[in-house]
Amino acid sequence: MSPPYDAIIVGGGHNGLTCGAYLARAGVKVLVVERQPVVGGAAVTGEIAPGYRSSLASYYQGLLQPKVILDLELQKYGFEVIPAAPTVFALEGGRTFTMWDDPERFAAEIAKFSNIDGAAYAGYRAHMLKIAPHMKQLLWEVPVDPGSGKIRDLKRLAGFVWRFRKVGPQFYDIYNLLTMSAWDYLSRWFTSDEVKLVLGFFAGGGGANSSLKTPGSAYMLARGIVRDGGTAAGPAGFMKGGMGAISDAIRRSGEAHGMEVRTSCPVERILVENGRATGVRLEGGEEIRSKIVIANATARTTFTKLLDPAELPEEFNRDIRNIRCESTVFRVNLALSALPEAPIFGQTNPQGATVPQMTIAPNVAYMERAWHQAQGGEIAEAPFLIVKVPSIVDPTLAPEGHHIMNVFGGHAPYTLARGDWDSRREELWGRALAVLKSQFPDIEDKILHRQILTPLDLERIFDLPNGHVHHGEISADQMFFRRPSPQFADYRSPVDRLYQASASVHPGGGVTGVPGHNAAKVILEDRRKWS
Repeated sequence: MSPPYDAIIVGGGHNGLTCGAYLARAGVKVLVVERQPVVGGAAVTGEIAPGYRSSLASYYQGLLQPKVILDLELQKYGFEVIPAAPTVFALEGGRTFTMWDDPERFAAEIAKFSNIDGAAYAGYRAHMLKIAPHMKQLLWEVPVDPGSGKIRDLKRLAGFVWRFRKVGPQFYDIYNLLTMSAWDYLSRWFTSDEVKLVLGFFAGGGGANSSLKTPGSAYMLARGIVRDGGTAAGPAGFMKGGMGAISDAIRRSGEAHGMEVRTSCPVERILVENGRATGVRLEGGEEIRSKIVIANATARTTFTKLLDPAELPEEFNRDIRNIRCESTVFRVNLALSALPEAPIFGQTNPQGATVPQMTIAPNVAYMERAWHQAQGGEIAEAPFLIVKVPSIVDPTLAPEGHHIMNVFGGHAPYTLARGDWDSRREELWGRALAVLKSQFPDIEDKILHRQILTPLDLERIFDLPNGHVHHGEISADQMFFRRPSPQFADYRSPVDRLYQASASVHPGGGVTGVPGHNAAKVILEDRRKWS
């Protein structure tokens, strides 16, 4: 008797939904089962108080790939990006740096700190634009296995080398991105600490457990070159309705082609018979059968909780256990009765009005100190803060005249040297509030409701391993053909007909949709084997 579904996807995060939507368009009968009452994983919108809707984890649409948006016709299903004013960095001594989109304005901003660096920016930008096509191409590659020795893998490796035959001297630049620190990489062009801080900020403030001076952190400099904002898919910006609108649009796209979604359906076990995935058992005992199973859950959850490790090779089990995923970031969501004062914006906006994006990171030493304190198991005395006020451009999020403020901060380690997160959550909030008040002096008077999410909360609510927003470090030893494990980085797994489609596989975290897209591609390539 044929099972009722071709594919069951365990987890309704945006990558699982993306995979399902692509498969549904190809005629695959797909069921997505999600443990939470809503889909989206970390790309979700929720009420933090009655009438106040906020992006709860991910907070800004900057990486979802145009190919995914256009392939799945997401704009037909509620996907709407609202462009936002550029981010303003609040630096030491009351100085600011505005991240203008226009290259000439950006260079002029740099020149406020160093004329030499302002003149050097055009060369740096040209250098990164030469790398960009190869980095974009790499996103869509199914990782090869260079060590297997099998004919099939050798052919795939040869194909990979052929497709990248034009990389030329950029090969060495990409290698440098993977191995150098952002600080050292940027120092080849720039002299100003402030300029290096702004350009390299995401090396220490992008969710990884790293600093600007950590070897390998230069890879995060590629963040700004892997998405083309000039396509019909639209620019980066705030999602109308919050980040959950991305997940909802992908869900509707898939459902329009037959994909089914069940929420509040936690999976207890992925069923395996004779080494082959055959379906899932839900908590409560219901079993649902399928020809294949696709894990959108993290690699750690999939292979240590939903499967019996005895069904997996010991070397693979060791790789999964040893994924480095120690988070040092936290989230704060605030409901405000009005916009707080922001004196610094008088320098950047002629009207002196609040603009919706600010990053508080006064200097490099501040960032380094916060990171080093977290490495010792301590909450940073003064964390960096990325501050967004999406309700300025999207008033649907809060009652009229009221606002939502989203804060992404660090560093605060998942593993504390003393105490636990349940008892130290308010201490974290106190330190974050002190930093907020340095730029928004009256903010405490405007706060009606607050939600503080520690690294432990990010794990509990969103199943992010150790609270890590990328499911694990994106570093040379944990990327491409080593993510999550050598020999099983191609979206397949040691269990026949069990596939992977989460940030645990290439190219990693961020709301890109690429792991879901690539997994669907592999699954359809294997269709003759499982259909």
